[in-house]
This record gives sequence, C-alpha cells and structure tokens, in this order.
Amino acid sequence: MFKAFQRSTVVSGESANRCSLGSNLVHSATNTHPIGPYLVDASMKETEIGKKFHYLGVGSSILVNANPSNRSIRSQNRHAFLHLLPFTFLVFIVHWLRCHVQNHPIFIFFNLINPPILMSKFEGVLVSDHWLQSQFTQVQLRTLKSKFIASKNQNGEITSTDLPVLLAKLKPFCEMFKEDEIGVLLSKSGLDMSNGIDFETFLRAYLNLHSQAAAKLGDSNNSSSFLKATTTTLLHTIDESEKESYVAHINSYLRDDPFMKQFLPIDPATNALFELARDGVLLCKLINIAVPNTIDERAINTKRVLNPWERNENHTLCLNSAKAIGCTVVNIGNQDLVEGRPHLVLGLISQIIKIQLLADLNLRKTPQLVELVDDNNDVEELMGLAPEKVLLKWMNFHLKKAGYKKPVTNFSSDLKDGEAYAYLLNVLAPEHCSPVTLDTKDPTERANLVLEHAEKMDCKRYLAPKDIVEGSTNLNLAFVAQIFHQRNGLSTDNKKISYAEMMTDDEEMSRDERCFRLWINSLGISSYVNNLFEDVRNGWTLLEVVDKVSPGSVNWKHATKPPIKMPFRKVENCNQVIKIGKQLKFSLVNVAGNDFVQGNKKLILAFLWQLMRFNMLQLLKNLRSRSSQGKEITDADILKWANKKVKNTGRMSQMESFKDKSLSNGIFFLELLSAVEPRVVNWNLVTKGESEEEKKLNATYIISIARKLGCSIFLLPEDIMEVNQKMILMLTASIMYWSLLQSTDDSESSPSVAATPEASPAPSVNGDEGSEFSMGAEITNLSFDDAASDTTVSSIHENNDTILQ
Repeated sequence: MFKAFQRSTVVSGESANRCSLGSNLVHSATNTHPIGPYLVDASMKETEIGKKFHYLGVGSSILVNANPSNRSIRSQNRHAFLHLLPFTFLVFIVHWLRCHVQNHPIFIFFNLINPPILMSKFEGVLVSDHWLQSQFTQVQLRTLKSKFIASKNQNGEITSTDLPVLLAKLKPFCEMFKEDEIGVLLSKSGLDMSNGIDFETFLRAYLNLHSQAAAKLGDSNNSSSFLKATTTTLLHTIDESEKESYVAHINSYLRDDPFMKQFLPIDPATNALFELARDGVLLCKLINIAVPNTIDERAINTKRVLNPWERNENHTLCLNSAKAIGCTVVNIGNQDLVEGRPHLVLGLISQIIKIQLLADLNLRKTPQLVELVDDNNDVEELMGLAPEKVLLKWMNFHLKKAGYKKPVTNFSSDLKDGEAYAYLLNVLAPEHCSPVTLDTKDPTERANLVLEHAEKMDCKRYLAPKDIVEGSTNLNLAFVAQIFHQRNGLSTDNKKISYAEMMTDDEEMSRDERCFRLWINSLGISSYVNNLFEDVRNGWTLLEVVDKVSPGSVNWKHATKPPIKMPFRKVENCNQVIKIGKQLKFSLVNVAGNDFVQGNKKLILAFLWQLMRFNMLQLLKNLRSRSSQGKEITDADILKWANKKVKNTGRMSQMESFKDKSLSNGIFFLELLSAVEPRVVNWNLVTKGESEEEKKLNATYIISIARKLGCSIFLLPEDIMEVNQKMILMLTASIMYWSLLQSTDDSESSPSVAATPEASPAPSVNGDEGSEFSMGAEITNLSFDDAASDTTVSSIHENNDTILQ
C-alpha cells in the first residue's frame, strides 16, 4: 500500500494537496488496503476524497511528491502515509459503529465533533433559533436568503426603512399590502429593528406579516381540494386525528409487506411515523400502494441501516415518484424528509393516501358513474369534475333517493350533524339500518352510531365521532371515499356503461394526457389540473403554464381569471396562448384559440408537447448560459450526447433515432444510466429484454432508477416498450440534464471557483433552481451541429398543416 501511496503527481498549494491526496487514496485505499471500501467509496471523485481527509486535519500540511528518488522526499511521503494510518483506523471503527451500534457514545461523540465525514453533503441555510428554523423548509430559506442578500444597500446592510420595501416585493404580500401598511404592521409587531436588520429578524418579520395576511384572508382550512394545496405552510400544526387515521391506514395496508412488517404496527401516540419516514422506504412503499407499480421496488434501498447517500436516493425516488402520481411537492426537499419534519411528512402522506382513495372516481375506472347524470350531454361535464366533486355528486345522488332535502356541498360543515351520513348508509346498506340513528339528538352519539353502521359494511374507520362533529375535511372525505369503494350503489346498466366507455380516450391518447397533466401539476402553478382536456379550455391554466416555462411572456392585463362566464373571454385567453406559442416558434398553422375552447384534444396535446419539449430544451440551454457557444440545443444534440456517453464506456449499443425499435428492450437506457452514474444500475436485475415480460421489467426499472438519480419524468413502461417517440426524447433529455447538472455542480464546487451558498444555492429536487447553474466541462466539450436529424417528433394530428413536430 505504501508503494502505491507514493505514486502521485507533483502538486502544490492547499487545494492541490487535497486533490493529490484523494488521487492516491482512490488507488491505494480501494485496491491494496483491506479496509479501503470503508474509507473511500469507489465512485467518489478525487477532490471529494481529498476534502474528506482535509476534514480529518490532513492535507494542508502534507505535500506528496511523485519522485521518490530523493531520500528526504521519500521520508516526507512515509511521514504522510504514517500520519494517515490512525485516521484510517478511526474511520473504520466509526463505520462499524454506524452499521452495528448506531447509538454508541463514541459514534455520537465523533458525529458531533466531525459531522462532514458521516453525513451526506448538505449546504443549507442554518438559523441559530431552532424554532425559527423549523418554520421554513430549506427551499424557502434559500429563496428568502437570496432575496435578503440582494436587497442589501451599499454598506451591506438592511435598515428598518428598507424592510417594508423588501417585504412588499415578495409574492405572498405584494397583492395584499402596500409598503406603508407593512411599515405600520411591523411597527406594531414589537420587533427590535433599532440596530439594523439581520436575517433572523427578517424571518421573524416575514412570519409576523404572514400571520397578518392569514387573518386578513380569514380561515382557509376549509379549502375544497387537498390536492390543490402545497404540502407545506409557514405556520403549521399537526392534526393528531389525521395522524392517527393515516397511521391506521399504513398499519392496515403495509402489515404484510416483507420489509415493512418488522417496523409495524406504528404507535400513533409517538413520533414513530416520522422517524420511520426518514429512510424513505415507507413513503416509497406507500406510493406503490396508492398507484401500483409506480416504483420498481428493486430500485428502493432497503436495509435496516442506510447510509446518507442511500437515504438521499430513496427520498429523491420518493419525491419524483410522488410528482408522477399527482402529488404537489413544490416546497419540499430531500433534507426536509431526512429531518422528518412532521408537517411536511404528514402533508405528503395525506396526499398519497387520498390519491389512492380517489383513484376510481372516474369513468375509465368506474363507468357506472354515468348513472349520476340524466342527459348524455352531461357526461363530458362529469368527466371534467375533480374527484372530490364527483364524490359529492355521488353522495347527493343517493341522498336524493333517500329523501334527504339538503344538498351536501362540502366535507366539513354540511356533515357535522351526522344526518347526511345516516341517510346515505341507510340507502346503501338497509340491512344494517336503525331508526335510532336519526332519532338521536346528540350529534356525537349519532356520529358514533354512523361509524358502527359503517363498520358492519366492512368500511375502515378513518375518523372518530369527534372528527365528524368538528367537521374534519380530510377525514370526512377519506371516510366517504371508503364508503364509495365498499358499496357505491350504482346500477350496471349495460347501455349506459357502453356509452361511458365510448367517451373515454384511446390508450395512447390517455397516456399522453396523463403525462402532460402530471407535468403541469409538477410546475407549481396555482391551478391544479384534474382533467386536462376540460381544465385547459378556459385558457387560464395554459397561460399559467406558458408563463412558468417562459417567464414574462404573458400579458396578465389582457387575461381573465376563472370563473369565466363570458365565452369570448375564454377565447381571448386561448388566443393569447396561441400568440405566445408562435413567438416561441411553435408550429401552429391554422390553429386558433377557439380550437382549445372547443376542447380539440389532438391540438391540445400537440401544443402541450411542444411546450414540454421547449421547457426541457430551455433547461439544457440554461446550463450553457456562460458558454461562448450560442447555438440552441436540438433533438440531434441530445441523440448525439446519449450515443457518445454510452460509447465512451466501451459498450456497443447505439440508437439511430428516438423511434429506433431496438430501444424497446431498454438495454440502451440502462447502459446510458450506468454511464452517467455507474453505481445506479444493478446488472443482476437486468433481463435480456427478449419477451414482453422481460421488456416490461427493464422499462419499469429504467423509470425508477432515473427518478432515483433525480430525473423528473412522467412516462410509463409502455412508452418505452412501444418506443413512444415523444416520451423517449423526454427521457433521454432528462438524463442528459441531470448528468450535465452534476458536471456543473462539480465545476462550481472545485477550489478554483469562488462560490458561496448564497450565490450558488443547492439545486432543488423539483428543478426550480436549475437555471442558475453555469456550464460545466462536460457541456463545454459537447459539440453541436445543425445537421438535420431523424429525431423530430411525428405528427399527432393527421393534417400536416396543423400539427407539430
């Protein structure tokens, strides 16, 4: 090992010492020393290893020379090697303790004095007040920190007079308060601003103003859609009833899981739920319960004790998969889950469970729902309703048959007295009917009788009597959804069912609709899309998406916000969408805003495909923002990059175009993923892809490990198996974006580049900050040409004059 340690290049300076030291250890620790794998991860870059040993106090005082002929130099090298031995042995001991005795006092002590060795790299914004830190996610803290720094005056300070100006520019307050109003509110807050404003004072002022804004808006807890809201709020509380119900759900659905059963049942009276969620396995399993086969479980890191990198991979896989089933995760990151923040974890679990409970509330899954409408013309309206609205419509349908006079319009106040539940259960399960339920005057007693009635129908108890009386929106919705699943009481009229099946889209169009709908919901816009073709017809949602993809392109003064009663206002919105599309050089020949208002599905899909593709190409272009090359990235460039990446690993696979039928077995994408991150693919799990079953196994594995890396993708295994040209392009581009982003991160974190956490924040899993990165070495070496390629997307519409490439 000592001879191997001597083989290094001549370097000088502190940063060079770290680099050369890391270079030696890559060779010596992994190849010649029996405990090398505990000390150095084989995939770590040399500079990272150098930094790791710099934290141990080694590096700045050691100069390693490649020429061992000089006796004094050999002595220096021997001294450096001997200097490292005790630290090597110590790291081995600590690693053993991590794996076997995680709570050992030695481990806890070492972790406290030297955390960089044992923890994954995280450069977050830290606040000395722990309570204040807990009120924000890292995404919010980074954003507010950058705003705070950018607003400092020439003296590098923010004064009490500057603070109202800064707060008035922030999104939550700009539409609610004027600067003088903010000044008055801050003067009454009691904050000490006499000695200038530091970041913590700014955060306290922000929280104070946020509470004032909440009071001005009134109680927002009765929001009709839990899916529409983000998973985090600044001022948050934990609903113990909801927590107890979700724990019961997890205990019920995961009790037979081979891995999770060792941790179940979870005690709802403790914080065991949040502790268990910190490794990411629970959340991934829960996603698969909600939407089966979303995650290939072979891609989940399932060990009793996970290292920080494995834990981070699980959370990345979880968040990207949650987006792929329709969860809103804009304000939540990996670190929030690692820390087990209760309000964020519970918010995410809430969304996942409710997606599961509402999954069948559509005509494709439950064509019997067509019975809820009298006229066939109302079927399209039914298809456009949000799942919660469909559930209310179903409930009122049965209540009307039962003779209940009052319509139920929400899952809160209208259900507090329990009468609606009593009528509903009596009509659905008359065999368990009891007149005592309606005769009872006490709401709590009636609620208890309702729950007993539901248990006789084998409905899971998601709530307690007090939750009905208090009007818990989420728990009432979950309870009604459970009743629907157990006994929906709808007829099986074959004629109506056949008509409903005719109204649903073909499989490929349905997959495209799903992909674009989930992509839109992942962007973090205020609108939430439940049915793509219905929800975009007023043009407002499309304007929000366009403004997100191309900021500043929308003239909001000429836009009309829903609800829109006048049809021509919808046309105006959609006409502006078309106008912006043409400015972005989309192919929109003979396409008018009225086509969107009328719900032309093929044209809507064609436009959204161009918008999604434009967004990805812009992300890639932004990574080249500091390059001297000014060319746009094209489909041909993405194809060339992918082939070159695979070829550089010595493999022979190549793709001729994004419609190359040989891609159906998935081998090329597995090799591409292995090329960008060698550790991510377990080749023992890969099949030859000869049969349809083997192809599907590979395709499912590809999607999961791509999400595990950090790719935000929305395709299905069938898109790979059938070589859906559009989705293949997006998959390849997403992998390319992730790979180039890592190169950019490496170049910015190198010692030669001056960067601060404020100036160069850590990228979010959601991609919100990706455009801030400069171009890395890998991008610089990428050549671009204007040669025509076979990669343009085939027409979606039959008329070549009106469709898109």
